[in-house]
Amino acid sequence: MLISGWAAPLELLKAEIQQLQEEGFDVPEEIRSRCAAFEVEKDSWTPELEDIFRRLQNLPMRPDWPYEEPDGLEEIRKLRPDGPRHLGFNGTGRDLLNRYHGAWRGRAVGCALGKPVEGKSRSWIHEMLVEQGEWELNNFFRSDYPGIWCPRSCRENICCMEPDDDIHYTLIGLRVMEEKGIDFQWFDVADAWNSHLPYNKLCTAETQAILNYNMLRPRTGVPGGNATPGFTRSFNNPYREWIGAAIRADFWGYAVPGEPELAASLAYRDACWTHTKNGIYAEMFMAALISGAFVENDPEKLIRIGLSEIPANCRLAEAVRKSLEWKNECASWEQFMDKVDTRYCNLSWVHAINNMQIVVMALLYGNFTIDRNTALAVMGGLDTDCNGATVGSITGIINPESVFAGRLNDTIEPEFIGENSCRMLELAERTLSVHKKIAIR
Repeated sequence: MLISGWAAPLELLKAEIQQLQEEGFDVPEEIRSRCAAFEVEKDSWTPELEDIFRRLQNLPMRPDWPYEEPDGLEEIRKLRPDGPRHLGFNGTGRDLLNRYHGAWRGRAVGCALGKPVEGKSRSWIHEMLVEQGEWELNNFFRSDYPGIWCPRSCRENICCMEPDDDIHYTLIGLRVMEEKGIDFQWFDVADAWNSHLPYNKLCTAETQAILNYNMLRPRTGVPGGNATPGFTRSFNNPYREWIGAAIRADFWGYAVPGEPELAASLAYRDACWTHTKNGIYAEMFMAALISGAFVENDPEKLIRIGLSEIPANCRLAEAVRKSLEWKNECASWEQFMDKVDTRYCNLSWVHAINNMQIVVMALLYGNFTIDRNTALAVMGGLDTDCNGATVGSITGIINPESVFAGRLNDTIEPEFIGENSCRMLELAERTLSVHKKIAIR
């Protein structure tokens, strides 16, 4: 059965065919041709789509498919490489509070910096900044260029972190841990979305997953109802390997500094009901890396910590290892990005794999200041606010200082039910309280 969600059925079906091909399934040419012949406006809801949808359910894998990409946590762990698992964090409470404050500030800076150019290509951003005489990026964007979004996040107007899903999901992590503790379940996250996030503020995989969840989760009764992660993450959800889970990784790393394995397992619980395969791995990779940043400040070592919590033979791990090779080959971040853009040009601009490479690029070529590292992530293009936020979060843990952050006045103004205007220092204090509850168990 095809139903709408983020998009109408025909668009979901076309995206599903693309997704199946990326996962290694052998989609018959006859199905691809039939689907390509439909017209978006005329055939958006035609019954013929159901026949194609049913035929896609049990396709064989390509016989030459080289990757191992399970969805289960235990299976993932069996395929991961050696790693530190436990780094330990020995800082003081004051030190940790400062790092948490830097993480929230860095995440907000990167998100705000990237919002006006979200979805723009690297070449578009470059052309605009050159035309304005401001290449390379070292300030918030001006609002007077055609195609710029989000004027509240442009330099003429910015005074806080305006509402954004990249920040809302970090608030969700905080709320879930405050209310449920470290033993939260995947459906606790789904219920938190229902309680705190307006449906129209969700996108792509998250839209489809919460719709699937609520079809099988009664408003009263057993938590989770009859919903299962296998259903919620897959049914009518062609966005299941996109970036949506990765942008939710941060708080799981904040909660358990120096514990990359535990951070990755918390991230798995968050990701497993909305994403599959590399969508899940991207969140686990980032959560482990973020947890490691409380102890380690060498970017390559941090990246390898992240890699140690995901399958060694998955597409994301392959891409990140390529990134480490390219760093040795490319003198500049732009040369590096030329390789990314060439090799992964067929992926959606919101796919997990290509965007994680932009995060890796910013870490490898930056100077571990929030302002420079987030600028690199944003100049890389694609999902600029997501990548800027993730890079800012990691960098802020290691080095909380930022000139850009001063423009935000330490303030987040979310569209999040139950949270009004937030001071980032207050959020850092709440994060520290969550960590202390875990640490004394």
